[in-house]
Amino acid sequence: MTDLISMTIAEARNGLANKSFTSLELTDAHLAAIEAARALNAFVLETPDKARAMARAIDAKIAKGEGGPLAGIPLGIKDLFATKDVRTTACSKILGNFVPPYESTVTSQLWRDGAVMLGKLNNDEFAMGSSNETSCFGPVVNPWRREGSNTALVPGGSSGGSASAVAALLCMGATATDTGGSIRQPAAFTATVGVKPTYGRCSRWGIVAFASSLDQAGPIARSTRDAAILMRSMAGHDPKDTTSVDRAVPDYEAAIGKSVKGMKIGIPKEYRLDGMPAEVEKLWTEGAAWLKAAGAELVEISLPHTKYALPAYYIVAPAEASSNLARYDGVRYGLRVPGRSIGEMYENTRAEGFGDEVRRRVMIGTYVLSAGYYDAYYLRAQKVRTLIKKDFEDCFAKGVNAILTPATPSAAFGVGEKGGADPVEMYLNDIFTVTVNMAGLPGIAVPAGKDAQGLPLGLQLIGRPFDEETLFSLGEVVEQAAGRFTPARWW
Repeated sequence: MTDLISMTIAEARNGLANKSFTSLELTDAHLAAIEAARALNAFVLETPDKARAMARAIDAKIAKGEGGPLAGIPLGIKDLFATKDVRTTACSKILGNFVPPYESTVTSQLWRDGAVMLGKLNNDEFAMGSSNETSCFGPVVNPWRREGSNTALVPGGSSGGSASAVAALLCMGATATDTGGSIRQPAAFTATVGVKPTYGRCSRWGIVAFASSLDQAGPIARSTRDAAILMRSMAGHDPKDTTSVDRAVPDYEAAIGKSVKGMKIGIPKEYRLDGMPAEVEKLWTEGAAWLKAAGAELVEISLPHTKYALPAYYIVAPAEASSNLARYDGVRYGLRVPGRSIGEMYENTRAEGFGDEVRRRVMIGTYVLSAGYYDAYYLRAQKVRTLIKKDFEDCFAKGVNAILTPATPSAAFGVGEKGGADPVEMYLNDIFTVTVNMAGLPGIAVPAGKDAQGLPLGLQLIGRPFDEETLFSLGEVVEQAAGRFTPARWW
């Protein structure tokens, strides 16, 4: 059974094609692993009956030679994706036991290609958080631990359940979403590979909205190749999403192993922060050396508006969140707490339904959009966003193919360690990732090493718009040089 869950998607795909095992056997092995790992709190809803029914149907198709590109592969789905007839809550009390009568575009494409759903994965409430501690189902625990310590660590957020489940071998891959780093940061904290595609590459239809101009779906997987396989199924034009881009989806897997000789890799000087741990700095230098050894050329670049990215992000994202979350009023679906008037009912419902972090961001967003402050905050933040985008465009215009940066300012920290008294302390976790969302660019986080306490650290590669293939080629170079590492089992 252990052998079945420790394979990559690419290996399992070959095994299924060669009839070495069935999708049902593969699914049962993962369901058993999920049951044994409830201490991680990665899944908020297990769907064993649905998983087995899907696996049996796929086995019948494989027998006829009709399986799709993901035929029989068991996946976990972040609880932000609407799944038809399966509870979807965004890990918020306000959605209660909401069961959507429709399927998100991204998940429908995964089922179209033959994937199997194991269940719904934990995330920060409405994807607002960098540690997966704001979920109404409680925090997710990282399967990694510091050497010689039993302290529970966070897996990063908001896609903490996705990253934890993939790292702990509970599913072969997972869907995730990234608004300011919510795929790449948890991937770095758990030694998994996370891809934030170009804005518009994957449909947002059927995904619970946080900040509509920043949100983007993407995969978390065990290897660069697996991420490429998943991404091909997740991407594509969707007329139901007005921000979806009508471009052909390339064969991302074909980019794995392609030569990176002659590629120009930008190293941004603004990402060298005061007080950055020496281990992160060392890893960054090492990663650059690996790419150079593979034939890439390193060039120092400047992204001068980087320092404004985090404050601008924490104006734009809450503003859009306050607008998106206005629909949760207790009238049409989800939680309803009665009041003497409709206004009081709204207040009571939202006070009980939203957690502290969501309330904080909605209030910030409502403030920056209000009549007296719109120009001073929101409009100015949008202008800064344009400048951040231009910084990247200028670098790409000079022939830079991709940009190498650290993925996070540190390794995973303990549950309850950060953000209690000062929420900004938590927000600083997104310092290397938010620029990518502000500029709508693709980014990938690849495991690249460990810190002194044996915890994984990741590197981030940022690409040109719709050039995810280059990121997969470069990510593979880093992965091959760093090797793969998995957590020691304690759960």
